[in-house]
Amino acid sequence: MGDERPVYTLDEALSALRFGKYQALVLAYAGLGWVSEAMEIMILSFVGPAVKSKWKLTSSEESLLTTVVFAGMLLGAYSWGIISDNYGRRGRWMVALSAFWTAGTIFEASLAWVVMTRLNWRWLLAFSSVPSFALLLFYGLAPESPRYLCAKARTADAHRILEKMAFVNQTKLPPGILVSDKAIKENEESNLLRDTHMLSMTRKITDKLKSGFSSFFMLFSRKLIRTTLLLWVLFFANVFSYYGAVLLTSKLSSGDNKCGSKVLHADKSKDNSLYVDVFIASLAELPGLILSAIIVDKIGRKLSMVLMFVSACIFLLPLVFHQSAVVTTVLLFGVRMCVTGTITVATIYAPEIYPTSARTTGFGVASSLGKVGGMVCPLVAVGLVTSCHLRLAVILFEVVFVLAIASSLLFPFETMGRELKDTVDAIES
Repeated sequence: MGDERPVYTLDEALSALRFGKYQALVLAYAGLGWVSEAMEIMILSFVGPAVKSKWKLTSSEESLLTTVVFAGMLLGAYSWGIISDNYGRRGRWMVALSAFWTAGTIFEASLAWVVMTRLNWRWLLAFSSVPSFALLLFYGLAPESPRYLCAKARTADAHRILEKMAFVNQTKLPPGILVSDKAIKENEESNLLRDTHMLSMTRKITDKLKSGFSSFFMLFSRKLIRTTLLLWVLFFANVFSYYGAVLLTSKLSSGDNKCGSKVLHADKSKDNSLYVDVFIASLAELPGLILSAIIVDKIGRKLSMVLMFVSACIFLLPLVFHQSAVVTTVLLFGVRMCVTGTITVATIYAPEIYPTSARTTGFGVASSLGKVGGMVCPLVAVGLVTSCHLRLAVILFEVVFVLAIASSLLFPFETMGRELKDTVDAIES
């Protein structure tokens, strides 16, 4: 006789366990990764001018410092995206993770203000590396995603993690045994596979060799290619405009710009102006994060991005003409706020729009294309500012915003209120 014990799915288990201490600890670890990456990016605003002065670099060579950092991030985002779809990943608490990113940018601006005015850029690099070493220290305690394990038919491993989650949260799993949709389908087809054991073993080896690329090619299937291409445009625009706002603030505040009327603090000592302006601009991420959290589940992901991109266009447009230092700071504050909001919503939308089988690869590849935007931005947009072509740089940013608005509107469907899909076949055309 077959096993007639009751069964439950992963979603039923997670609903029973609820959000508790276990998820909070996982979120803190994942958030530390965002803090570390945000600090790594923000440090470019402070180390760049210091290294340029110390090593007598040209403006182009200074821009390359930022470009090579994004080149490394591009390679890592793509590589780890494929690895994660085959060997595991993080969770999907993207809104909360964005708060950690904001905390990282504000902390780095504060740290630079203290360290750079008293010590030097080498000490800033040393202190900024502490979160990365902390990530390595606690790496062994990071758990695997139960959803990923179930998608790979590793229900026993998923059950062990769920039991640990129940213990930490002081809750109980539903009675019975954990099953996955994949396991159910395999059980229904088991009678057809009795005599194909050797064939299945051969196919398993072949599939393992192809697994690193199958999820990537899946992104270009009939049902996903439109989403993939639009997501690439969106992430490129997000990263290009975000780091454009960061580096633009740094350039206009550093005091080494030869375009006298365009420098925010040309009449002051540049000892502290850079740190003050970057710190104020970093604070803009807080209202951006709050705004995105409020509207994302009220008007949807697509309209949220469109609204904030349009707002960014409005804030940026007056910089086509010369503005006072106060007005320029306020306008850049608004741009940084809106772009932070679009990035937050995009990191929510991107994992939701892909099926589990290609979710991290799709997100990773899109992130890689975003890093291309980070590579191009210092060479093109910031280069224009350095060459006293601020108006052209602003027009370029406006064009990028328009492309982002168009891509947001053209996405095939809204994911607000929809369940995550596990396979490509489950996605609507």
